[in-house]
Amino acid sequence: MYRPSLLLVAFGLLACSQQTAENATTQAPSQQQLAQAASPFPETFETGSKGAYSEAEEPLATGPWKFAEALIGSSPQDHKNGERAARLHNLGRIAMKFDVPAGVQRITISAAAYGQDDPSTWELWLSRDGGRSYAQTGQRIETRGPRLVPHVFEGIANQPIRLEIRKTSGQNARLNIDDIRIETTTGPAVAAGTGVTGGYFENRDTPKPGTTAPRPTPPPSPGPAPAPAGTQASSTSAENLALGNPSGATSDPANASNYLLVRPEFTIGYHAGRGIPTWVSWHLGRADIGKAPRQNNFRPDPALPRQFYQVSSGSYSRSGFDKGHNCPSGDRTADLDANSATFLMTNMVPQAPRNNQQVWAQLEEYGRAQVQRGQEIYVIMGSYGRGGTGANGFVQTLDQGQVTVPARIWKVLVILPEGQNDLQRLSTDPAVRVLAIDTPNDNAITTDWRSYLTSVDKIEAATGLDLLSALPRDTQARLQKLVDSGRAQ
Repeated sequence: MYRPSLLLVAFGLLACSQQTAENATTQAPSQQQLAQAASPFPETFETGSKGAYSEAEEPLATGPWKFAEALIGSSPQDHKNGERAARLHNLGRIAMKFDVPAGVQRITISAAAYGQDDPSTWELWLSRDGGRSYAQTGQRIETRGPRLVPHVFEGIANQPIRLEIRKTSGQNARLNIDDIRIETTTGPAVAAGTGVTGGYFENRDTPKPGTTAPRPTPPPSPGPAPAPAGTQASSTSAENLALGNPSGATSDPANASNYLLVRPEFTIGYHAGRGIPTWVSWHLGRADIGKAPRQNNFRPDPALPRQFYQVSSGSYSRSGFDKGHNCPSGDRTADLDANSATFLMTNMVPQAPRNNQQVWAQLEEYGRAQVQRGQEIYVIMGSYGRGGTGANGFVQTLDQGQVTVPARIWKVLVILPEGQNDLQRLSTDPAVRVLAIDTPNDNAITTDWRSYLTSVDKIEAATGLDLLSALPRDTQARLQKLVDSGRAQ
């Protein structure tokens, strides 16, 4: 069974096609049915009457849906539970024209090949901004055979969402979709609003009733607020910058080479002239690790000032370098929104494939393994220098000079047992570890990250940053000179 991720709907849909004989068995529901108030999911398509493939909006039990290259079929060749199912041909799409409230934790979609048609592929796309933009969630799914197969997408969406199902192959093959279930933390979802609405960033200060308000922006370098005894919450923006602001970054757009970008998932010191972050800081605890699938929705960061160059996924195309995460996708799997945030291009750096996929992947897994064993970690990662060696050889910049390829990539992990009053414990707990790594951005790199262990002092000397500035000076001095063995389990 596939377990990709949740999606929302946005449409620029194509029109086409007149009703054919294969659609003739579709019968319209009564006007009384169409006038009924929105019902909770699942959407079964039983109240629909759209009998042609042409683009149109259709009132269904759960709310209005947009159909393009799609209809509601009720012929014996439509594989369905009940009397009707959606049928898509060519590159057909069906999309919600309404939101469901925040708190969606599971979407289930059943699919089958129409009649005896060849297999088709399709994708689930989600919108978190009222239909203004969409991002694919999970992997492309291939559907074959006449039996309806449910596909489950799990995670937590902290904003209202809407979904779109996009058929992506098989011009001569048709696809049945039926029984779309959207489940929230309180039960089946119900429509919360229709039409395109303001995006998350426009509405962040005035959340809709029933939705979760975004976390507030913290002061420059506060300590983390303690969680109630016996509980653990996902990391907050205050915790993500708890060890200090390494470069003194500010949120003034005029400070383009040292711009502070605060998110609930991580905090960035961004260098617009280099097109990459100087550093990224975050906290990792057990509550940050869950079942949300990898979103893979690399995209420009809409929170950057308009005058900054917007690095995109295409900036890295055919460069021989990976889009290397600073804050990894695997460190933010508690919910879909947190995982999606890690794919913003402000969190990326051009990274040699072997460096990214082996050395750093193994180090990231090591960190998460410590968390699963009862530790929590404060992480700061960054890069410096100019020029690295990727799959295509040595390169200094990408995207016509807009993105600098760094020469070195580093990370500091401050590891301590789970608990409260972390800044105080960093000064007194002998179990605290400081693991610092500094690697060349080179595709011929040795794959064991332990070969690159160093101290915070040496990274500071190379970068000019002040990495543990929130700690007392004597604590800084003691921790920054440590060189970890990398062997503790």
